[in-house]
Amino acid sequence: MDTFQTRLMENGYFRQEELTFADCDRNKNARVSALLRKAANYAGYDYDARGLTHGKLLEMRQAFLLSRLALRIHRCPRAGEVLDITTMEDGVKGAHMQRVYEMLDQAGRMCVSARSDWILVDPVTRKILRPGSFTAKPLLPCDKEIDCPPTRKIVLPREGAEELGVRTIRWSDLDGNGHVYSANYGDIVWDCLPADLQERVPREFYINYSKEATLGEELRLLGSREGETCCYVEGLGPDGPCFTALCVF
Repeated sequence: MDTFQTRLMENGYFRQEELTFADCDRNKNARVSALLRKAANYAGYDYDARGLTHGKLLEMRQAFLLSRLALRIHRCPRAGEVLDITTMEDGVKGAHMQRVYEMLDQAGRMCVSARSDWILVDPVTRKILRPGSFTAKPLLPCDKEIDCPPTRKIVLPREGAEELGVRTIRWSDLDGNGHVYSANYGDIVWDCLPADLQERVPREFYINYSKEATLGEELRLLGSREGETCCYVEGLGPDGPCFTALCVF
């Protein structure tokens, strides 16, 4: 049995990981939610390896929350494949701390690339902190070109938007920050898509996380389809959008 490798770098973290059935849809293709989960997990692995665990950050009254993410799927990985996954920080832009990702198969072919924006908050007051407040380590730029479009602000087209039902937030949706785990929105989005699009692998996926959704809240789901290539999904909470996503096929 092969031993999976891990490696901590000056400005990044590398780890091999196998895709399981639980990561994949009924066609054995990696679900978008699984790719979002790996993005969130690998940011955590990187900081854990540096001694900046979730508990340590809580002691500092600092927490990272995902704000925006962009995925490009070059070739969708499938159940049973082993991926070489690397994440690297990519400096600061405005209020966001940026992080990038690459997921390669064992032949060295690019499967997935991603870019993400994170905000720093006080976990007690939920107040947004300036990136300069984070002094535990330097936030270095990435010196590698990442083949993924930048994150972007997603706006649901209001003309022609359709009601897609209501999603009640349940206990199993929550993470250790007390709100819906960022990756779970991938499954919420896919459950809302037209049946023909659910079977397809997206070429790109974008999501904005705007407000926290917590236990018992109801998300009013709206969607808008543009031909055969684009579909928007938005979840509205009591105080406005919690997330807005764009799937590009």
